[in-house]
Amino acid sequence: MITPAQFRAARALLGLSQEEVAAQAHVSKRTVVSLERGRPTLNATENAVMMALIEAGVLFTPAMTGEGPGVRFARDPEA
Repeated sequence: MITPAQFRAARALLGLSQEEVAAQAHVSKRTVVSLERGRPTLNATENAVMMALIEAGVLFTPAMTGEGPGVRFARDPEA
């Protein structure tokens, strides 16, 4: 499960607006806002936004022992 903070961080890392993420995921801006605020959404909707962000170039990292979940570039953005 991706946390609201991870959704916000992924969007910020990519430099995308909520509107841009919504367009790429084929959902409404309100849906993106809801995900970023931790409001309940359908799993299919959450997956659509997650996949749009992954396709845009981020990698979601799971919580590890002693570390929380995170997000990073899937590849070097300078390459």
